[in-house]
Amino acid sequence: MRNTDITRRKFIYGGTLALSALTVAGIPGVAFGKAEKVRLGLIGCGQRGGGISSVVSKLENIDIISFCDVSKDAFLTIKKYAPKEAKFYENYHDLLNDKRIDGVIIATPLYLHYKMCVDALDAKKNVYVEKTMTYSIPEAIDLVKIVNASNLILQVGHQYRYFQMYHKIKEIIDQGWLGKITHFESQYNRNSDWRRPLKPGEDDRIVNWRMYKQYSGGVLAELCAHQIDVVNWMLNGHPNRVIGMGDINYWKDGRETCDNVRTIYEYDNGVKSSVTSVLSNQYNSYAMRIMGSKATIDIKREKAFIYPEPTTKTLGVVDGVTGATVESLKPGEGKEIIYDSIDGLNLDPTAYSIMAFADCIKNSKRPFSNVETGKDVAIAVHMGNKAVDTGLMQYWDL
Repeated sequence: MRNTDITRRKFIYGGTLALSALTVAGIPGVAFGKAEKVRLGLIGCGQRGGGISSVVSKLENIDIISFCDVSKDAFLTIKKYAPKEAKFYENYHDLLNDKRIDGVIIATPLYLHYKMCVDALDAKKNVYVEKTMTYSIPEAIDLVKIVNASNLILQVGHQYRYFQMYHKIKEIIDQGWLGKITHFESQYNRNSDWRRPLKPGEDDRIVNWRMYKQYSGGVLAELCAHQIDVVNWMLNGHPNRVIGMGDINYWKDGRETCDNVRTIYEYDNGVKSSVTSVLSNQYNSYAMRIMGSKATIDIKREKAFIYPEPTTKTLGVVDGVTGATVESLKPGEGKEIIYDSIDGLNLDPTAYSIMAFADCIKNSKRPFSNVETGKDVAIAVHMGNKAVDTGLMQYWDL
């Protein structure tokens, strides 16, 4: 470990920046005990579905035993993750009729989410749906009503809610180490045309659905939704208004969704959250900054650092222990925030997200990433897209 890192031992004896480990309750819905298996079906065996299957194949007590995709070619790759008793369907209604499964994972294009969620709930199946939850605001509002009227689980694939690093950051915020938070800055950049090659007879609008507004919410829905969800969580709320701009200034290939978007969301107390995504430059790729009057947290993909303001000598009392304050840092000097997963395995956040879904099914728990939090992100995404499309400020008026 580098000498700039902060360990738990240093925290205990030296009063540094690491927080004490969170309890199991710190990540709601995650269970690590052995129990009867949860059996799931997967609708959508493309890139994301394949990734989920790979993750689940390594988990105990969870199996994906039913797979569905309109393309038989998708099964060729995914079969290596399938148990012997797995069944494969081309029609998702046939999968929903499979009596062996306790729930379904929906990893299909955005425009299909709402209909498939409703059909799954009608079939009395618990649902894990990938982000963004719905294609439109009315769909998001309606899905909340449907889930609340049922006795079923709906979890949304905002897996950073199950990533211990963000729980550590939330603890730091709640303890007031950052002072008054006024700004968030988020970016999710790639250098890619996002295109997939077509096979003979395939429809470009279906294969490359992310490029077309009829099927997709573009970069805000496909990338930035994760960070919008994190900000909502950190602030315990949702944005009140948003302005934005975006266009196609690099990938001029017939696509309709923007290849660059910049939005500014405003929350209660005037807190601003800028959200940027660019598809022609990947510098720093994924990044977030949380800016307070006493300190800033700089977040990368799997690491986070805290930078006290030059005028801040201490960041407060740690865990209520008098005198356990933060050492004085030079201007611009940061400390890495050290965290560990509850089970010590530090798995992919998707693993903990699926584990939580299985635990919610077994124990009738409400997911931490649930239909309400999913609705708030979906609405924020669609507000941002409308602000970009119209050039007008959009207001949360629900």
